[in-house]
Amino acid sequence: MELRQIQYFICLFEEGTVTGAARRVNVVQPALSAQIAKLEEELGQKLFVRNPRGMEPTEAGRRMYQLYLPILRDLTHAREQMTLRRDEVGGEVAVGMISSLAESVLSEALTEFARRYPKVNVTVTNGPLLDWVAAGKIDAAIVDKPRRPFSLSVEPILDDELVLVGPDDPAVPDTLPLAAAAALPLVFTPREHNMREILEDYARQENVVFKPAFEIYSMTALLNLAQDAGLYAILPRTVVRRHAGRPSLRVRSIGAPAMFRQIIGVTHPRRPLTTAAALLLEVLKRHIRGLSG
Repeated sequence: MELRQIQYFICLFEEGTVTGAARRVNVVQPALSAQIAKLEEELGQKLFVRNPRGMEPTEAGRRMYQLYLPILRDLTHAREQMTLRRDEVGGEVAVGMISSLAESVLSEALTEFARRYPKVNVTVTNGPLLDWVAAGKIDAAIVDKPRRPFSLSVEPILDDELVLVGPDDPAVPDTLPLAAAAALPLVFTPREHNMREILEDYARQENVVFKPAFEIYSMTALLNLAQDAGLYAILPRTVVRRHAGRPSLRVRSIGAPAMFRQIIGVTHPRRPLTTAAALLLEVLKRHIRGLSG
């Protein structure tokens, strides 16, 4: 098995077509197809089947992608580091970040990082971030701490208070228990959103049931709806602070219990970060912690 074959396989898996993969690695299609065929012959297994949409990976192909993607990324990182001068920082870094944080800190953090380390190419993405860290698809991620167990290295970054935001109604006190907040007309994120999981976990502990009028994935859209329709949302204080200039909205605290989301950094326990990735994480963490000030 040659490194070139692994590179071609990874590209074909991700692109889904021979045309797209060949263009990405800058070879002609027959050359790429021939190398994939040699790889399948060596392994004694079909890695792809052709269908009307392109090349569909088999179960063996999916397993090979999970096994070889982190190896290829490690080799790429190693090659990048060996081409740098002793004190130089460079290479490729891929991190994941939940959108509510990205909107708050990403622009300033990346501007600072690029100024200090101009030879580092950074990709920031969102999706199933814990799975991507575990599979080696990205170097690290910054997420809300999930309620379910997982086997990654964790570093706490910030405890972000959850607050009630809604109309400036004098009948609603500045601090209220969760049960009272649940009785208000609410807008929430959908159940598959991690923020909803956090809120539902608190609700179960307090024997409270939420009945939101609307469910929207975007926290900014929830704020807009709270403002335009006179509804209430329970959101992280860092998100609400970013929109503090909205005069028609009022922020209230929730007590009994006070609620927080825990923002954490996650990395793979057996895959050390490159210097560039570690430095980027430090910059991101500092900017996130600055949101609490």
